Amino acid sequence: MFFVDTIEVAGLGNRSYLAGGPHTAVAVDPPRDVERMITAAARRGVRIAYVVETHLHNDYVSGGLELARLTGAAYLVPAGARVAFERVPVADGDSVRVDAGLTLEALATPGHTPHHTSYVLREDGRAVAAFTGGSLLIGTVGRPDLVEPRLTGELARAQHASAHRLAAELPDDTAVLPTHGFGSFCSAGTADGDTTTVGRERAGNEALVKDVDTFVADLLAALDDVPAYYAHMGPANAGGPAPVDLTPPAPADAGEIAARLAAGEWVVDLRSRIAFAAGHVAGAVNFEADGQLAVYLAWLLPWGKPVTLLAESPQQLARAQRELVQVGVDRPAAAAVGSPADWLREGERPRAFRRAGFAELAEVYAPGETVVLDVRRDSERAGEHIAGSVHIPVHEVRDRLGEIPEGTVWVHCAGGMRAAVAASLLDATGRDVVAIDDTFATAATAGLPMTRATDTARSGPPAPDAAGDVFEDSPA
Repeated sequence: MFFVDTIEVAGLGNRSYLAGGPHTAVAVDPPRDVERMITAAARRGVRIAYVVETHLHNDYVSGGLELARLTGAAYLVPAGARVAFERVPVADGDSVRVDAGLTLEALATPGHTPHHTSYVLREDGRAVAAFTGGSLLIGTVGRPDLVEPRLTGELARAQHASAHRLAAELPDDTAVLPTHGFGSFCSAGTADGDTTTVGRERAGNEALVKDVDTFVADLLAALDDVPAYYAHMGPANAGGPAPVDLTPPAPADAGEIAARLAAGEWVVDLRSRIAFAAGHVAGAVNFEADGQLAVYLAWLLPWGKPVTLLAESPQQLARAQRELVQVGVDRPAAAAVGSPADWLREGERPRAFRRAGFAELAEVYAPGETVVLDVRRDSERAGEHIAGSVHIPVHEVRDRLGEIPEGTVWVHCAGGMRAAVAASLLDATGRDVVAIDDTFATAATAGLPMTRATDTARSGPPAPDAAGDVFEDSPA
C-alpha cells in the first residue's frame, strides 16, 4: 500500500507532499523549513530516497536542495530549469522506482513555467496520484505570467495543452495533488474545495471546459498583481538556497528600537491588529503573525531592508521567523519580546488609533468630505466599492502616500487584515487613521453608497467579491 502525506504551508497557500511505500518515499516541492518533511518521514518510518521539484518556484525559497543534502536523496529537477547546483535532470517520460510496486513518472506540463513537470505516482502500473505543482490546480491552473512577460501568451496556451494532456492520459479516479491553489498568488483563480480528481477537473476546470482561445483570453484578463518579492525567488532557487538559521535574533532594547526607527529601518509588530491599534511603538508597522505574514511583509518591505521584529512571546517570534525564511527574509536584524511597555524608552507613550465597523463609518460619512481608503486588489474593487472612496491596493500604499487626501483616513479591505497593515503604514507617518475591522459585505447594509466600475452610485447588498477574497484577509 502507498501513502501520501500533505505538508501544509498555509501562510503561502501551498502544499508539499511526502509519498511512498513501506520503506522509502519521495518528497515533492518541499518547503524551506525541511524539518517538517523529515519529521513526516520519521513518523512513517521511511527513508526519503528522492526529492523532486515540479519547477523553479517563484513564490517561495525551496527546501529541496537542503533536504536532499541532509537525507542523501537524489534531487530531481526538470532538465529545462537552469540551476547552479548538481541535480538529476528530469525529462518527459523518465521514471524512478520509489518502493516495491511504486514508481514515479515525469510528465512535461509546461505553462506555469516553460520547464514545468508533473509527476505521476503509479502503484503496480496504475496511476493513483498526480503531483501537478502549478499546472492543473483545483478548478483552475497556475499563472503563466511569472517568468517573462513576452512568454505569457505562449505559456497560457501551454497551460491549456498541459491540462488536456493530464486529463487524457490519467484515469478519472487519479488524485490531483497541486502545490499551488490554496490561497497562493501563483494560482490564476481560487480553489473550489480542498481535494479533487482528474474526473472532477475534467468536468469543471476552466482549462478543460473552455476552448483554448476563450481560456487564454479569460485567463489573461483575470491576472492580478504579483507580489514584488517574487522577482527574487526564482534566482534564489536557481542559485541553490542556503540552509536556514532559525536561532533567535539579537535582542533589542527600547533604545535600539528607537535608533533603528530613526535610521529608517522597519520595525514590525507581530501582535494582533486589535492589540496593535490599542497601543504600539510610534513608527512601527503591524503585520500579524497569523495568516499570510510572509507574503505581505515580503511584498511591502523594500527588498534587503533590515527588519526588527516585536513579538508578544518567544513562540510567536519563532513562528514568524519560520514563516519569513520561506520567502527569503532570513535573519531579522534584531527582535524584542513583550509589550509596548517593554519597547518604549522612559517617558515615551504608546501611539494608538481607532478600530471601527462600516456602520460607524456610515454614521459620519459625507460625500466629498470623508476620506475612505480602499486597499483591496483591482479585481475586488471592480466588483463593488464605496462611492467616492480612494483606491490604492495595500501593496502600493507605501509608495503612494501623497495621493491620500488630508484628514482622518478610514481604511478598509475585505475583512480587516490588509486594512490594519495599511492603517499602520499611515499611522507611522503621523496620519490620523481609523482601521475598519469588518467584512465588506456589511458596507451596503450599513447604508454606505455603493457603486461598480460601470455603475452610478447605488445602495443595496453587494455582489460577491470578484476575487473571491482568498483567505489572506478573513475577518477576525
